Amino acid sequence: MDWNYMLDEIRNCYIKLIKAITDIACLNVTILASDIKETSRILTDNDVDMSRISLCSCENNDSWTRDYGPITVEIEGAPVLLDFCFNGWGMKFAANHDNLVNSVLESRNLWKFPVINNRDFIIEGGALESDGNGTIMTNIGILAPNRNDKMTKSEVEETLKKRLGCKQILWVHHGNLFGDDTDGHIDTKARFVDPSTIIYVKSYNPEDKIQYEELQLMEKELQSFSNRNELPYRLIPLLLPSPQYDKEGNRLPATYANFLITPRAILFPTYRNEREDNQAALILSQAFPGKIIKGVDCVPLIQQHGSLHCATMQIFDKINNDENS
Repeated sequence: MDWNYMLDEIRNCYIKLIKAITDIACLNVTILASDIKETSRILTDNDVDMSRISLCSCENNDSWTRDYGPITVEIEGAPVLLDFCFNGWGMKFAANHDNLVNSVLESRNLWKFPVINNRDFIIEGGALESDGNGTIMTNIGILAPNRNDKMTKSEVEETLKKRLGCKQILWVHHGNLFGDDTDGHIDTKARFVDPSTIIYVKSYNPEDKIQYEELQLMEKELQSFSNRNELPYRLIPLLLPSPQYDKEGNRLPATYANFLITPRAILFPTYRNEREDNQAALILSQAFPGKIIKGVDCVPLIQQHGSLHCATMQIFDKINNDENS
């Protein structure tokens, strides 16, 4: 188990995240748990609102539900869930259980909407960023080996358009973070605020040479993009946190861009640097006026190379204007 060496710390992190979703964002949460009875006890002991919690016993390999959870789209005015194939970020890690999670949950009638099998195509949710208006932004890393090797870039693009119902694909070639196992997932570096605005990670430290230069190249790419109205995007820079390291001294892919957008609140990762965390909160409050901005300590999560957005996957019901994580 990935978290055995820091189980208490990661449990506390998840409890804070769950409470932020239920209490601040006012959403329901489905939790994959190996031991439902024990998980229920821990949540209850920590004053989690259990009326908003669904527990499901389901084996999984990794915590990063963003990448193997179902992707919600709308077909003919009704939400459906797309179940894509997940293979451990290009067969880097075992994914035999993760790849079955959606079908297991469907068999238990957990979802309110139909699940459509798309398992002939490999994609991870963290590689897809939608503006909700027909544009998908993604990272060129989804073309890396061991994913859809027999398809050209054009074929991958056409498949994404057909399956997701989008009209435009924006490919980001740069901005990969040190310690990233995903080949540069877009949710670590650039996110849509709305169909005309992108918030993106920017380094202000030239001494961090390789990371600084890589993020500058990404910034130039974003400046060259146009939305579907053929207008350049308004770009909002979001600072890159100071480097985080694991116990062996390896750099970790800490980023404030790994935030979760909900109808009521923006939940964003913090890294125990008060000045930087507060600055990120201010930038996010300016980008998302009217939303509650809530930080969640994700120092434990980043130890396994993921953060807040990676650990969640929203199920969005446009008919009822509701969202569940």
